[in-house]
Amino acid sequence: MNNEELKTKITELLPSAIFDETGEWLNINVEPGDWLSFAGKLRNEESLFFDYLFCLTCIDWKTHLTMVYHLSSTKFRHNIVVKSTLDSNKPEIETVSHIWQTANFHEREVYEMFGVNFLNHPDLRLLILPDGWEGKNPMLKNFEDPINMIKL
Repeated sequence: MNNEELKTKITELLPSAIFDETGEWLNINVEPGDWLSFAGKLRNEESLFFDYLFCLTCIDWKTHLTMVYHLSSTKFRHNIVVKSTLDSNKPEIETVSHIWQTANFHEREVYEMFGVNFLNHPDLRLLILPDGWEGKNPMLKNFEDPINMIKL
């Protein structure tokens, strides 16, 4: 499927989706409340079959956070990027770890580094940082570490 065909199919699944076609892959912006249902449709719709979540990350824009999900279909070889804007004061979005197993550790990393709460995640706890770093979120732009004098 080319980007135009993907756009048509995705619009049928989520009419409120907003598209950005400036890159190689189709970028889709969705509301956090629509994400879980939309993710299930992307995974289970036979003509799309996005069965592989190969990257999940977060971007801190100082005013808000953006979740970024890169999805691929191993069957059809098409790719998309799904983005969702989160409130930086209370960043939360539903987990998709039950849809794509790779999301489990990616979400835990984003939780500890950016402070995003993945609602209904089965095991949301620190992944890389040692005990005592809960809630410090070192990848946020407002993070300050007076011991190592890190300030972004």
